[in-house]
Amino acid sequence: MAEEAKKLAGYAAVDNHVQNNQVVGVGSGSTIVYAVDRLAERVRQEKLNIVCVPTSFQARQLILQHGLTLSDLDRHPELDVAIDGADEVDAALTLIKGGGGCLTQEKIVAGCAKHFIVIADFRWTDTCGSMTWGKEGLLGPGSAVPMAYVPVSRTIAKRFGGEAVLRMAVSKAGPVVTDNSNFILDWKFEHAQNWKEVNTAIKMIPGVVETGLFVGMAERVYFGMEDGSVRVRDPPVI
Repeated sequence: MAEEAKKLAGYAAVDNHVQNNQVVGVGSGSTIVYAVDRLAERVRQEKLNIVCVPTSFQARQLILQHGLTLSDLDRHPELDVAIDGADEVDAALTLIKGGGGCLTQEKIVAGCAKHFIVIADFRWTDTCGSMTWGKEGLLGPGSAVPMAYVPVSRTIAKRFGGEAVLRMAVSKAGPVVTDNSNFILDWKFEHAQNWKEVNTAIKMIPGVVETGLFVGMAERVYFGMEDGSVRVRDPPVI
């Protein structure tokens, strides 16, 4: 049921937001697989001229496997649309991302897009926080010494409560290493926060590269529902 819901959301996003002669940011995670399937199908059937910019190694492989045109932000620094998944979405379209460990590249690509579209399934909440979320971080690109994760985790817990822990790998010994060779801290917070303020404050902690909070970035979210429908959510009118 969840996989079919992901497919519904992915297909709806691609059908409604991808047009000929566009540069498309391709997100990461299990939901995006269906979006790329549909994108490749449309490229073949409609002879579309589409250039794809990936957010991760996984996204890059998906693009190549489907025979789509691969590019990067050096050649295409401005994207027409970026499509990505989310671990959680609240009523204001604040996203929690980072379950797949690609959040920094995902946020960079989303920030370069004129339109940022999100796809998810029915397992979502109106309040961010039922899941943990990640902060990719620690040192600059290329550094192999995770010297900052202990002070960063202590600072987050002291200022905002809860607990920030180093994410450990499942199929290897040691911590998860991101596509940028950084570590991820998962913060298990105790209550809802002002996410815009928290996002800014955490990013100012020395050693943090990026947060998994995407605040004020999503233009629209497509939710694949259990009954086979697709629910659309736009940002609230202020």
